Amino acid sequence: MDFYEVIKTRRSVRSYKKDPIPDDVLKRVLNAARIAPSGNNRQPWKFIIIKDEERKKKMVELCEGQKFVAEAPILIVACGRNIHYNRGGWMGDYSMIVDVAIAMDHLTLSARAEGLGTCWIGSFDNEGIKKFLGIPEDVNVVALTPLGYPKNPDVFKETKDRKNLEEIICYDKWEGK
Repeated sequence: MDFYEVIKTRRSVRSYKKDPIPDDVLKRVLNAARIAPSGNNRQPWKFIIIKDEERKKKMVELCEGQKFVAEAPILIVACGRNIHYNRGGWMGDYSMIVDVAIAMDHLTLSARAEGLGTCWIGSFDNEGIKKFLGIPEDVNVVALTPLGYPKNPDVFKETKDRKNLEEIICYDKWEGK
């Protein structure tokens, strides 16, 4: 699939088939996250792959009742280790969030290229998930995503609900609001 088609048609999927994901497909998707760039190549991420149905159901509670997170055959929890690096002079200890977000974006785009759906989950109980999954104190959950084949494959279509390019760029200095 053409790269720009992947970008244009990636969507947040909230309804999944139970069809298993072949191991080779899952490996390609996870490898896309592995090779993502990070500041000073620190790679502060770890991805927890949850396949167990009971564990996924428990995660629904920890994701503010979003039931669809347990519907896909896999739930991925993207974690980041505090790297104690003040990137940009203002981000402080949480600059790892940028790195993990880049890796998650690689993961979601590669999933789309494989015909898989994802949905970036940002509403969750960090401390509850850390306790439930045994995540160390200096690591935090950055995002989660279900991973599976969408019930409705027509979900992958370009949206027109985006600002015009002229609204989001300016040259040489800040202009506008």
